[in-house]
This record gives sequence, C-alpha cells and structure tokens, in this order.
Amino acid sequence: MDVAQRLQRIPPYPFREIAMLKAKLLAEGKQILDFGIGDPDMPTPDFVIEALCEAAQDPSTHQYDESGYGIPEYKQAVADFAKKRFGIEVNPEGEIQSLIGAKEALAHIVWAYIDPSDVVLVPDPAYAVFKVQTTWCGGNAVPMALRVENDFLPDLGSIPARVAEAAKIMFLNYPNNPTGAVAPLEFYEEAVRFARDNEILIVQDAAYVEVSFDEAPCHSILEVDGAKDVAIEMHSFSKTFNMTGWRLGWAMGGAEYIDALSKVKSNVDSGTFMAIQRAGIAALARYDEWHPQLIAEYQRRRDALVEGLNSLGWSLEKPRGTFYVWAPVPPSFASSAEFTHALLNDCGILTTPGTAYGTTGEGYVRFSLTIPAEDKLCQIQQAVANIRQNMPDLWA
Repeated sequence: MDVAQRLQRIPPYPFREIAMLKAKLLAEGKQILDFGIGDPDMPTPDFVIEALCEAAQDPSTHQYDESGYGIPEYKQAVADFAKKRFGIEVNPEGEIQSLIGAKEALAHIVWAYIDPSDVVLVPDPAYAVFKVQTTWCGGNAVPMALRVENDFLPDLGSIPARVAEAAKIMFLNYPNNPTGAVAPLEFYEEAVRFARDNEILIVQDAAYVEVSFDEAPCHSILEVDGAKDVAIEMHSFSKTFNMTGWRLGWAMGGAEYIDALSKVKSNVDSGTFMAIQRAGIAALARYDEWHPQLIAEYQRRRDALVEGLNSLGWSLEKPRGTFYVWAPVPPSFASSAEFTHALLNDCGILTTPGTAYGTTGEGYVRFSLTIPAEDKLCQIQQAVANIRQNMPDLWA
C-alpha cells in the first residue's frame, strides 16, 4: 500500500540516514571517528536520576497529567528559572506549556497555525523540522539565508514586502544549529518589530540557549518588551542536562500561542510523565552548580577541534554557541557531500554535510562535539591526525 502523499513530499530525515550509515560501517568492522549526530555523550546528572526514581515510586505520578499544561510545581519551577536566568516574568497559568521535548512543539505549533499555501519563514541552513513540518501542513517554506557576512543572522530587511506580509510564522534558532552563531538582544528587538509590523508569529527554538562560550550572552526573545504579543519560545532539557532520551522541555510566550499549542497537543499526546516533570524541577533547581561543568567540558573540546583544524589550513573562529563546529569545505572539493564522503572513506571521520540543513549549507560541513568515545580529546586529536596523513594537500 502506498504511503500518504504528505510522507512522499519530504526527504528522508538526515540523522536517521546518518545513524543507518554508521551502523552499517560498524557492522562491517570499520573504525569510525564519530562527529555526526549532536546527542550529548555525558550521563544525566545523578541528582536528576535520583529525583526521577523517587518520583516514580509515588503512585500519584503514574496517571495522566490531566492539567494539559504541566503539573503546577513544574510550571512554577520554569517560571522561577525564567525570572532568575533571563529576568522575565512568565505566568505559570497560561504562558507555560510542558513539552515532550522541544521537537514535538516545533511541529505542533505549525499544525496550530499553518493551512495549505500559508507562508513560513525558515532559516537556511537550519534544523530540518522547521521546513518539513511546514511542508506536511501544505505550507510554503520560504528560506531566510544565514550567511557568514551577516554573522549567520537573517537579513530581515532583505525579505520582500509581499513575502513578509504573507508570512504567518518565522522560525528562529539561537544559539544556532548548525552554525554555532549567537544572536544579540538587538537582533531580537529587530525581529519583534518586524513580526509586529507584519503580523507574524515568531517561533524561537531555544534548545541550545544554555550552551554558550566566552561569556557570549544568550538571551530569551521574551526579554524584549512586547515580545509575548508576537512570540513563543521552545526550551529543552536535552542539551543543558544531557537528557535527550527523557523528552522533556517547555514552551513559554504569549497566552494565545500557548493555548493554541496546548489544543494541538491535547489531541495528539497525553502529556509528559509526571515523574519526569518532577525530575525536571530538580534539574532546574541545581542549574547553577551543574552548568559550569558542562560548558567547561564542551569548551575544552571546541578549542581542541578548532585549533586542530586550523593547524591543517582552516581559518576558523571558535563558535560562541552550541556544540558544533561549522567548517567551510576546502576548495579542492566540489561539494559538501563530496568532502563528507572523503572524510569518511579516507579518514574514517563521520560528519554531516551542510546541505542536510538547506541549500545555503552548501560549502560547509558540521562537526559535532558530542563524541561517543571514552577519551574525547584523543578522538579529536586522532581525527586531526587522520586528515593530516590522508589529505596532505587539503588547502593547496
């Protein structure tokens, strides 16, 4: 039986393809230096696991969370964190929604607002979910190019007036996957003005907002006056607390957008396991002691990889956010795909071609700093050595 046309309209999920390729190579007995999928490789903090174990022993957590928005103590913990971390006031009643990870909310907010032919402004390069979900809804995903000369921020002034007037949603994602760029507060102020002038909903994917380096300020878009009128922001525990498999996050923003998201979710899922919500409360409570350790480890890896690649001929600046390095393809290779294949076949290094994130990603590859090897720095050093040995004329 043929699958639905909506499924035929979208390309394969790139990280599923990468995982399948890695599994095939490992089954063939090949040694892989894996810089592919960005899945935190360190364990979830013990205090979060302990909180889950305790909460799971409480039978009252075993039923549906009938609130639809999240248990009250979880929403209050999020509101307290938002106040402490960003200096913003978010009402636990109506401006916060618990999530089964940020990814599902990025999909569901599109379903809440986009009808066939509606225009959605999507960064390019970007996380594939933005474009795919727009396509599934029959919407028109219009790319906003992220280029190095503009610090990988979209040039809102270059968007044609007719496109801006037609757009219903604009996706943003800072710190940015895959480029590692961060957005200054001034950009968010510009984005809020643009959205207000054109009656656009901003959906800010803040999954990496707690992964930044060199004292780079990472803001919530809700720090901008009036942002709740035009914005909703998705947060995740995955990157901050190494909880990717737990599927926990939250949305916060204007009450009407939270309500629309909740209506979709109520018809699709039955909320997050209440014991996991309690574990999230424990995580947020100890953010200050945990977060510096996390950032120090990723910064150590970032510095080793960037300095190693620069020793081979790159001229990379150290990314200020996320756990990715966005590296230009050397001129001796015709495309991102050609270079990633050469890295894998000649050097045993798995990376992601820039085109997995959109057409503007051509000419780049993404190295992830989440490394499934016991000695992370050793794997980075080995990758640099393999390139030096097997691609001696890389930048000739």
